[in-house]
Amino acid sequence: MDNAALRVLDVRTITPRERHPRIFQLFDSLEVGEAFELINDHDPKPLYYQFQAERPGQLDWQYLEQGPETWRVRITRAG
Repeated sequence: MDNAALRVLDVRTITPRERHPRIFQLFDSLEVGEAFELINDHDPKPLYYQFQAERPGQLDWQYLEQGPETWRVRITRAG
């Protein structure tokens, strides 16, 4: 995948209760092999566990930056 085409979702400005639905909506729109970069103000580990519960085996999770103020994760839809 061309990194220049990587979609970015910065949830720091989104109301907390709307963050996970927006993230799952974007994830569900991806084709297998496509990815997006999530930017957050805290470690999104609870989101990872939610993905494991609701979309088991469907994603690859790669930390690009791990705080202390900004977390960036590449989330790829797996086959």
